[in-house]
Amino acid sequence: MAKQWRAHEAGPVENWTFDDVDVPAPGPGEVTIRVRAAGINPADAKHVASERPGAEFPVAIGYELSGEIAAIGPDAIGGSGPLRIGDEVVAFRVQGAYATELTVPARDVFAKPATLSHAEAANLLLAGTTAAEMIQVTRATAGETVLLHAASGAVGVSLLQQARVLGIRVIGTVGPDAEESAERVRRFGGIPVAYGEGLQARVVEAAAGEPIAAAWDAVGTDEAIDVSLALVAERDRIVTIVAPQRAESDGILWVAGARPENARFRDIARAHVLELAASGDLEVPVARTFALADAREAVRFVMQGHPGGRVALLP
Repeated sequence: MAKQWRAHEAGPVENWTFDDVDVPAPGPGEVTIRVRAAGINPADAKHVASERPGAEFPVAIGYELSGEIAAIGPDAIGGSGPLRIGDEVVAFRVQGAYATELTVPARDVFAKPATLSHAEAANLLLAGTTAAEMIQVTRATAGETVLLHAASGAVGVSLLQQARVLGIRVIGTVGPDAEESAERVRRFGGIPVAYGEGLQARVVEAAAGEPIAAAWDAVGTDEAIDVSLALVAERDRIVTIVAPQRAESDGILWVAGARPENARFRDIARAHVLELAASGDLEVPVARTFALADAREAVRFVMQGHPGGRVALLP
C-alpha cells in the first residue's frame, strides 16, 4: 500500500485527498519506483482546476519525480538503458508523482544525474524540456540576442543555462524591485531588465545595438507580448507558453506539453536535458522542500508566484 495525492473532481488544491492506493506490480515494460522527491509545477494544479476534454477523475497528481527502482517487470528497458533494483532514476511525463511509490512505463525512466540531489532532479525535466522546445521552435542560434520574459522563473532559469551553452545572449525581464531575481539572471549568464513602463526602451539599451532576434515568453502579460512584437522582426520567432489567445490573434507561436506535437518533442528532448545536467551545464536551484503530506500547502506556495527557486515534495 502506498500514499498518493489525487483529485476526485475538478477544483482547487483544497479538494485533493491523500489516499491509500494499491501499487500494481510492474507488468511488461514497466518498473516500480520508490519516490524520493516529486517536482512541483503550476501545471499540476492547473490541469485539474476545471473540467477539460479527456480528463477522467480521479486524477493522480504530479508529472515528474526522482527515486529508486523497487521492482522491474519483464522486458523493461529504461529510456537511458537497462535498469537494476536500487538504481537512482528520474521519471517524467508520468501520472501520479505525488506518491510514495509508483509503477510507470520504463521508457519514461532515466538514470538520475549524479550531479543533482533527488529534490533537484525531480524538478529538472518539465522545465528543461519546455525550455529546449522554446529554443528549437524559435531557431535561436549562437551569437544572437534573445528577449526572455520571466527570466528568473523555473523555465526561465533553464532557458538561461541552455542558451549559455549554445552561445545565445539573453536579456531577461524581472520584477522592478526584485534584486534577488536580477542576481539569479546574472548568475546564469543573462542581462536583467525590469519589466513595467519603459520596458521596450530598457531592452533596446541592454541590447547595445544588437537586434532582438527572437523572444521567449513565460509570463503571458500583454506587455511581454507587445514588446516582443515591437522588437522581433519575424513573428514565428516569438513563442509563448502561457498566452495561447495572443498566439492565435497575433500569429506568434504557442507550445504546451498537453499538445501531441509538443509532447513528442519533449519526450525526445529528455535525454539532451539530462546530459546537460550530468555535465554540470544545467543546475536546478531549489528554494524549499515540503513533506509529501503537505502537498496542498506546497502547491499554494508555488502558485503564489516568486518562490525563489524550485520546490519539491519529500515522502
